[in-house]
Amino acid sequence: MPIASVNPATGETLETFEPLDAAGLEQRLARAEAAFRTYRTTSFAQRAGLLRRAAELLDEDHETVARTMTEEMGKPIAAARAEAAKCAKAMRWYAENAEALLTDEHPEPADVADAGAARAYVRYRPMGVVLAVMPWNFPFWQVVRFAAPALMAGNVGLLKHASNVPRTALALEELFRRAGFPEGCFQTLLIGSGAVEGVVRDPRVAAVTLTGSEPAGRAVAAAAADEVKKAVLELGGSDPYVVMPSADVDAAAATAVTARAQNNGQSCIAAKRFIVHTEVYDRFTAAFTAAMGALRVGDPMDEAVQVGPLASRQGRDDIAELVEDARAHGARVECGGRRPDGLDAGWFYEPTVLTGITPRMRIHQEETFGPVATVYRVADLDEAVAVANDTPFGLSSNVWTEDPAEQERFVRDIQAGGVFFNGMTASHPALPFGGVKRSGFGRELSGHGIKEFCNITTVWIA
Repeated sequence: MPIASVNPATGETLETFEPLDAAGLEQRLARAEAAFRTYRTTSFAQRAGLLRRAAELLDEDHETVARTMTEEMGKPIAAARAEAAKCAKAMRWYAENAEALLTDEHPEPADVADAGAARAYVRYRPMGVVLAVMPWNFPFWQVVRFAAPALMAGNVGLLKHASNVPRTALALEELFRRAGFPEGCFQTLLIGSGAVEGVVRDPRVAAVTLTGSEPAGRAVAAAAADEVKKAVLELGGSDPYVVMPSADVDAAAATAVTARAQNNGQSCIAAKRFIVHTEVYDRFTAAFTAAMGALRVGDPMDEAVQVGPLASRQGRDDIAELVEDARAHGARVECGGRRPDGLDAGWFYEPTVLTGITPRMRIHQEETFGPVATVYRVADLDEAVAVANDTPFGLSSNVWTEDPAEQERFVRDIQAGGVFFNGMTASHPALPFGGVKRSGFGRELSGHGIKEFCNITTVWIA
C-alpha cells in the first residue's frame, strides 16, 4: 500500500509515496554498511563540523520544516517552530560536547598494576549501523535526539519513521545530505511496519532504537534479542502530576494546562494523571478546569490556536472511547468530553477534564494520547505516592511541593525515569531521558544516550 501524508486538520491526502521494494531496501542497507566503514574513522572535529552545518541549515529552513510537521501531524505551528529550534540546539550541544563525553577513561595505574598492566584505559567505539524506529508526535525532535549523538559517536543511521509523516522523514534525510554527511550516513527507509523485523535481523544492522507504543516495542525488542543485538526502547507513559499543600497552586494549575495539552496532548511525557492533595484539590481543579476549557481549538496553522487535531482518526476515536468508558462507569466530565462544534472535517477533540476516576475505568490504566486529563483527590503523601505508582508505565513524573522532606520521599519512591519538581517534564540534551517498567529501557540524550550505541572497549597494555 502507498505511504500517505494526510492533513489531520482536514482529512486531505497531501501526497503519497510508494514504499521501498526489496531491491531498494537492499541498496540502502549496503550503502549504510559501506558508509560506516569509512565514517567511523572520521575525527570528532569533522563530525562536529557536519552537525553544526546541519543545525545552520535547520535554522535557515525552520519555517518550511515547521509547516511540514504541522501539515502532516497537526501540532500548532508555533510549537512546530519551537521543535525545529530545539533540534538545532541539540545538534550544536552534541557537536560541542561529544568528544568530551566519549573521551578515553583512565583508571589509576595503581588500581590495575596487580593485573600486570603498565597502563589500561577504556575507549568508546561506534557500533555500526543503527536502525531508528520513530513516532509521529515529535517528528523532527525524536529523530534528532537519536541522530545527533549516534552520528557524533561515529555510527550511521537508518530511519524508519511513522508512516503518516513521510515528508518529514524525507526532509530529515535531505537535511543531513545537504549538511555534507557522506552518502549513506543517514537514510530514510520508506517501508511499512511489516518490513521492520527484517531490517532488525539484517546482519548489517548493529542495534535498534524505538520510540513508540508498547506493542511495537515488544515486537522490535523480541527480534533484537533473538539476534543478540542492542536495543533502546522509549515506550508509553502515564505520567503523574502531584500537587501537595505547600505548592504554589496557581502556578501548578497554570503549568498543568501546558503539561497536559502540549502537542495536542500527544506526548509520552505529558502529564496525564493529576493527583491533588485534598487540602488544595478544589482550588486546583477549578482553576485547571477553567483554563483547559478556555483553550482555543482549531486550524493548527492559525497562530492563535493552542490545540490542533489528533494526528489520526483512530487516535481521536481511541480518546473518545476512553472518555465514554469513564463516563459510563461514573466519572464526572468537568469540561470537554466531545468533538468540538464546527470542526467536522478534521480529527479534533475538546480539551477534557475528568474527575471521580476509579480502577474500574480503562482510563485509570491506559495511556491517554490526547488532550484528556484525569484528576484524583488524595488524603496524604502516602496515598499520592501509591496513586502515582498505580500504572504499568514509569516514564517521568511531576511533583509540586516546597517541602524538602517530601521532595526526598518522591525521589526515593516514585517509579519513573525522572522526577521534575515545581515545573513540567521536559527533555534536554544534557539530561538522560527514558523510563522504567513498561515505559522501556535504556536512555537517550546526555552522555548516557551517546554511550548506548558505543562498544565500550577495555584496552590493557602490559
